[in-house]
Amino acid sequence: MRRALVIGAAGQDGSYLTELLLDEGYTVVGIVRDAGRHELPNLEHVRDRIELVNADLADPSWIIASLSTYEPTEVYNFASVSFGPDAWANPSRAIELGGLATAHLLEGIRSAASSPRFFQASSAWVFGRPSEVPQSEETPYAPVEPYGAAKALGDFLVRAYRERHDLFACSGIYYNHESPRRPERFVTRKITRAAASISLGLSDRLALGDVDTRRDWGYARDYVRAAWLMLQADEPADYVVGTGRTHTVRAFAEAAFAAVNLDLERHLVLDPALRRTKGEVGDLVGNASAARSVLAWSPTVTFDELVTLMTAADLAALGSPGSAESLA
Repeated sequence: MRRALVIGAAGQDGSYLTELLLDEGYTVVGIVRDAGRHELPNLEHVRDRIELVNADLADPSWIIASLSTYEPTEVYNFASVSFGPDAWANPSRAIELGGLATAHLLEGIRSAASSPRFFQASSAWVFGRPSEVPQSEETPYAPVEPYGAAKALGDFLVRAYRERHDLFACSGIYYNHESPRRPERFVTRKITRAAASISLGLSDRLALGDVDTRRDWGYARDYVRAAWLMLQADEPADYVVGTGRTHTVRAFAEAAFAAVNLDLERHLVLDPALRRTKGEVGDLVGNASAARSVLAWSPTVTFDELVTLMTAADLAALGSPGSAESLA
């Protein structure tokens, strides 16, 4: 029986991975925060098929106890402070989750009787302002903000434990990956939500900052599949996971408005107050050739398809209260 511990199961990535693991026949234990006080819409449709546990990842005693109690064969860690402004507002919390908690997990796994394989969700932001474009697993780390620094620390710990203690531990260096489950304060959901809302006559404008910012955007379902493939491989390694293509924020918005037959320029408002220039990362685009050749992984959803499915989900949610947006 394969049993997985999914830390951060209620989030975008954790919930998609939970679905994938259930489809593969795993028993899944989802680690969440305050499950009793909050609804967990991303897990609602599978909640009766998994065990949910409330836990604070910063508590090392909980980590040791959970590994002993559940004896997982695989552990996936998606816990982090991933929204840039939040990481700047509380950098110590970002480092705590990205570094200290990862150290607790690795130390617990090192002594666990079940010898679980471990996946750490990392980020392209470890490259900060990169020395080369595109970036690969060999590109030097150069983070320029707390979130990237925290993820870099986690990656270095994964490598250290893999080399010193022979742990099967992998970091997935994820580039931007989106879905209808992305929180609305992220620019991608802000855009698709606005396009849907305007098309329904519920609002009339979309305010953005720097529309020329470029990102390597993929689909979250594809990216969690890469995480699972890493732990099925013969040897542990870190992998860049990205599409190798970048698009501007404006292009994302144009695609979303086109999906609902609207002209972006009639509704777009450029707000200088929303621009973030200082501490911004550089040209981040992933070279996922290693993941393609070793894991046989590749994206299945194109940029235009991603934007369309996100906009359609927001349109359904706004047009039909209570619709199952979380299933998309």
